[in-house]
Parts: sequence; C-alpha cells; structure tokens
Amino acid sequence: MAAGSSGPAAFRNVENSVNGQRWVGLPPEQDRLALAISEKTGLPDLTSRVLARQGVTPDSVQEYLEPKIRNLMPDPSTLKDLDKAVDRFVIAVENRERIAIFADYDVDGGSSAALLIDWLRQSGMSATLYVPDRVDEGFGPNVPAISGLAKDHDLIICVDCGTSSFLPIKAAGSADVLVLDHHVGDVSLPPAHAVVNPNRQDETSELIQLCAAGVVFMFLVGVNRALRPRRTNLPDLMQMLDLVALATVADVSPMTGLNRAFVLNGIKIMQNRRRPGLRALADVAGISTAPNCGHLGFVFGPRINAGGRIGKADLGARLLATDNIADAESLAESLDRLNRERRDLVEVAYSEALSQVEDRDMSSPLVWAAGRNWHPGIVGIVAARLSELTNRPAIGVSLSGATGRGSARSVPGIDIGSAVMRCREEGLLINGGGHKMAAGIEVEPERLELAMERIGELLEAQGQELHAPREVRVDGEIQPEAATVELIGSIEQAGPFGSGAPHPRVVLPFQHIAFRRIVGDGHLQLTMQGASGSKLNAIAFRVMDKPLGRFLESYTNGAVHLMGRLEIDNYRGRTSPKLHVEDAAQA
Repeated sequence: MAAGSSGPAAFRNVENSVNGQRWVGLPPEQDRLALAISEKTGLPDLTSRVLARQGVTPDSVQEYLEPKIRNLMPDPSTLKDLDKAVDRFVIAVENRERIAIFADYDVDGGSSAALLIDWLRQSGMSATLYVPDRVDEGFGPNVPAISGLAKDHDLIICVDCGTSSFLPIKAAGSADVLVLDHHVGDVSLPPAHAVVNPNRQDETSELIQLCAAGVVFMFLVGVNRALRPRRTNLPDLMQMLDLVALATVADVSPMTGLNRAFVLNGIKIMQNRRRPGLRALADVAGISTAPNCGHLGFVFGPRINAGGRIGKADLGARLLATDNIADAESLAESLDRLNRERRDLVEVAYSEALSQVEDRDMSSPLVWAAGRNWHPGIVGIVAARLSELTNRPAIGVSLSGATGRGSARSVPGIDIGSAVMRCREEGLLINGGGHKMAAGIEVEPERLELAMERIGELLEAQGQELHAPREVRVDGEIQPEAATVELIGSIEQAGPFGSGAPHPRVVLPFQHIAFRRIVGDGHLQLTMQGASGSKLNAIAFRVMDKPLGRFLESYTNGAVHLMGRLEIDNYRGRTSPKLHVEDAAQA
C-alpha cells in the first residue's frame, strides 16, 4: 500500500522499512477493545492489545487464557466417514487383526503414527510401521508398498497422506484401508473403506484447521467412545496431547480455537517428560527449561524431520513411538547428527539458489531455483528461506533423479497449492499438490522452466500486489525500561503464537545502538539505548547477508525504530528481557 492511501496510517510513519514492509498498528475498534480489556482485568496494555487482536472480549478473557478442550471440540462424528472408520478399527482390535500404519515422513506423519502405535500398545497390540523414502518413493502411498503391506495385513491405516492415492489404495486388494488425513483432495475419493479428512471437498465440519495428528486424535476419541461400554481400562488420550501439540506447531497449523487448546494442554503434558522420545530429544538438544512452542517448532521439529529429509525415513516416527529409553536415546542421537548434516547441505544449496534468483527477472511473482546436486529433502527449507528473503512465493527443485522434485512455500494471501494443482491438471507437472502456504511438485526437467512460468502466471492472476510493501501488524510500542520479564510473561499467557495468531510485535522507537557485534552464523547482537538512558539487549538472527543486518551493522546517523518480538533470555540460569529484532526503520 502506498503512502497517502485510504488505509490505516502507518505506525510511526514507516511506509517502507529496511525489509520493505509497511508497519500498521491495531485498527481503532481493537484499540477500544484493548482499553476495555485492560480496565476490566487489570492486564498490561500490551497483553490487552494482543488479546483484542485475537478477538477476545473483556468477558471471555479467562476462558481464552485457560481453554478447555471439552468446550472447543465438537462431536468427532461430525467428520464424514469417522464412524465408519471407528467401526472398522474396533473390529480389527477385537479380532486381533494384523494392522499396518503407512505414515508421511514429516513430524505430523510421525506424530500421527505414534498416536496409533501408542494406543495399540496400551491395548496389548502392535502394528507394522511403514514410512516411505522421500527420494525413492516420494510423498504418500505407492503401489508396491501398499500391495506389499496388503499381503501380510488385514487393515492398513494411512496417516497424513492417502486422500489422493487412487491407484495405491486400489492395490490393497482384500485388505481394508483407512485414510486419516488433512490434505486437500480432489472431488472424487480413493477406494478406501473410509476417508476421514476435514478438507474433503464434500466435508461440512468446522475442523479444516486440524493437522493430521489432530484428525487422528479425533478418531481415537471416537474409538474410546465406541469401546467404553465394553472396556474399562482404555488409553488416556489426554496424555497423548504432547504428540498432537508437537504436530500442530511443526505443521504450522493455525494456532486458534481447538488447535490452541491442543497445544497449551500438550505442552503441559510434555513438561512431565513421560514420553521417552521427546525426553531424549530435549536432552540431546540441550533444553534445560520447560518446553515451549519455540522448542517444538525450531528444536524438536527440525530434528524429527531430519530422518525423512536426509536419513532413514522412519527414524522420527520410531523415536516418537518407542517406549524404550535406550532406543529413544540412540534414535535422538542419530537424528541430532542428521540435523547437523542437513544444515550444512542447506547452506550450500541456498547459496547456489540465491545466485540463480539474483540472475533472473526479479519482477516475476514467483522466485525459484533448481540444482542437480541438491538433496531432495532440503529443497523445502531452501524455498522457505527464499520466500522469507523476497517476500514472494518460492520453489526449490532437486534435479538429482530422473525427475525434478520440489517444494513450494508461499506468503500470506497467495495460494500456492491451487496454482500447483492447476499446473498438474494442465499436464505441466507429473504430480503436485498441497495447500495455500506449501506444496510439493514432481516435474520433468525439460519442462521445468515452462512449469515455473505457468505457476508464476497463475499467482499473478490471483490479483495480489506481490511487489508492494507487505503490511506487518504491530501491537504497540515500548521503551527499554518497560520491557520486563514480568511483562513478557503476561504477554505469553495470551499465546501460544503461530500461524493464525502471530507472535506479538512491538516497536522500540528512537533507539540508539550502544553496542553491536556479529556472532555465530551471521547473527547480530545489539544493545539498544532509549531517550531515558535505559538499555535493552537485542539480537537479529541470520541477517548479515540481508539488508537488515547491513543496515544495523553500519548505521551511525542517529536514532532508529526497531520492530520485533520481546522474549525472555535464559542464559546460564539468569532470566532477562531481550528483543528479537525483525525489522528496522530510520527514525
């Protein structure tokens, strides 16, 4: 939005920040709501503003801060095919049938599989786990795998995949298949016994925001309900919410409504360190404090995903599912090592991708890059970093096999998934699908450029101003002396934050940089000083190759406005406030 437009005034008059963003404060109605919340509850102004931004009213503050799952979760039977899937599963359990679980290779797939394995183990049963290799088999069920499982199993359960797997599910033959998924599918459904998916084209439930683990949890609620008249000792599903929370955060599902309740309650369960896999992962990662959303998304998630990206695909699911402490420690060590290797691969590929992007026409609505020596498991990370850097949808493609396999990442307001699916329908892609913010593709190398051009056209046709400064919401402003550990703790009560509930952003206006130092892998450490002389430590992560890092490292012309997230720094047992810098502007 350009300066002088009819929209809300820019916060602190920042129309185009260092990162090319337009800062926007809360609209007047949310300002008034925040004041009412503060007056009724006595909460700090910033906390009240965060609650107002989420649509919380003064009378519903307590209910929002302490959400109850029973108040937010609808009857599982509202999901199409759920009762049908429950009935078939109950038959399998009561007849001690042979069950196989086919899971996607990411955190959501691993968590979903672990939920089922945990439930079955507590019921005195076991299941065969099958996770496809990302490179050799690709995403979702395939004919050889499903037909092989069908020979030795009566029931196959596909989790976090399967909604579009027509031929593979047909290959199951006499074995029944249940699909518990959340990916958007076609109008028609595969020939499974049941397809439980809130994103089915014919679905009418309000659970479209659930990740696959959330769908599996709803399914197990239905199973427990069906078995309760016949059994007294059923698995405690509330103790399994740690897995649902992990998957919800790692899969970037909206942190609102039922998902928010899942995560808040799941993190409480996680603090008990009951699950061997998560306990071992926390130990190997050096987490000495109670886990939070940041740990789930940026510490646990990448390590669990590392197996599916560059190692053995089932490592993450096995870690989450095991009840053996020694096995958990061994698996966690392996995943931690693979994660370090993954980082090195990403840095090399990202450097090459950046060079390609800079050599192309930067007026295109899509940025993309491809490499013959890139591991297919890291192209999603490359795409995410390109999207973050350019504020546009991005695609990274590995040409290491006979076909190119890629991952797409988008920005708010741009539906990359529909563009990919349209391109697949037009025959430019061998395969492709996903959702608004992320998608996967498979393409013939000789058609790569044509497919990328077409996806760019489809994105352009969505009518979004991809090249205008992106608006970023600011919740308020603060001076260093007011940024206390107590205030940050109060703000965190309004969390957890993530997709659909952005982490609160504050502006520190008119700050002078009293100290700066480059540390680690391109991070910039700062100490800011306000007009009163009070100071606040800050850090900007991985910015020295970006405009923000170069600006902060060299700026000496007076005061700056800093924008970012307030966080509590736990360093060597001491807690102190800190600003995680995300953007800046000349004051």
